[in-house]
Amino acid sequence: MELGFDAVGFAAADVALDADHARYTEFVGAGMHGDMAWLAENADVRRRVDGDDILPGARTVVCLARRYQRSKADEATDPPFARLIARYARGRDYHNFLRKKLRRLAGFLRDLGTDDAPVHARPMVDDAPILERAWAARSGLGFIGKNGLLIVPGQGSLLLLGEVVTTLSIPPGEPLTERCGSCTRCLDACPTDAFARPWVLDARKCVSYLTIEHRGPIDVRLRPGVRDHVFGCDDCQTVCPFNASANPATAARLDESNASFRPHERWSSLDLVALLDMSEDEFRVTTEGSPLFRATREGLARNAAIVLGNRGEVDASEALQRAAASHDSKVVREAATWALVHIGKSSATP
Repeated sequence: MELGFDAVGFAAADVALDADHARYTEFVGAGMHGDMAWLAENADVRRRVDGDDILPGARTVVCLARRYQRSKADEATDPPFARLIARYARGRDYHNFLRKKLRRLAGFLRDLGTDDAPVHARPMVDDAPILERAWAARSGLGFIGKNGLLIVPGQGSLLLLGEVVTTLSIPPGEPLTERCGSCTRCLDACPTDAFARPWVLDARKCVSYLTIEHRGPIDVRLRPGVRDHVFGCDDCQTVCPFNASANPATAARLDESNASFRPHERWSSLDLVALLDMSEDEFRVTTEGSPLFRATREGLARNAAIVLGNRGEVDASEALQRAAASHDSKVVREAATWALVHIGKSSATP
């Protein structure tokens, strides 16, 4: 808690994730991971963490959650462009500051060892092939909701996860029972109908995947579902009752004492048209220290064109015509052309 985490759980590391691993291999076998080839790599490694690939002799997985949900009052001050970005990505790239905190925790664990009984610890945040939500659920940190995300009672699902795998033996927590009941709000809210069934997301249709990880054109049938999301999507979380009832004291703490999740100042002077016209150098400067860098310059321009089309932004027609005629990316040219046609149809509607 002193490091800024909001919840912690402990899981026995020397017991394989057989059932969860089977679900993972089924997901990959069905091709639902889309272009994310890295998800299919090291498949056998993801079954356990106590082998040579993660940490030999590991006894415990310390699972941690950092909440990024802010109060509605604080979010109301976000500039218009920031509201087109998933909440976790509006501020600093979380990998950097979470990694530092996890390294400090790993160092603390190592210091608990002695010359005769050394303690080894490996911190991880999205940089190792492990099934982190499965470990978090096993630790009792939270339970997996129908949208596939970890839900921590009292904290919700707007959380960043991290782990420290260690050879130190810590009594494990008890897994929580699933508490979604008959609620299907997250499934119903998905704008592209990306859930094959409860707990199974087909990433190939997910707006977060399409706007961040996917390279190339977005399926025309899915573009209306992108709506005004230029980077990521929170729709299945926004409607979740566990986020609505999350402890407001934690959100207040984030508002008052941590600026990491507040929007970059640069978003105040940025709009969708700027993404269409952005050079590679401008892209690097604009996305420095931001998760938006992952979407690539081409991806953000493509997304901007689709959002402008969905909005029916007639005022953006000139910029879209320019992009359709001369952008150096074929993908962006096609998206801009689609947007112009879509805007034309919208403006013709009485």
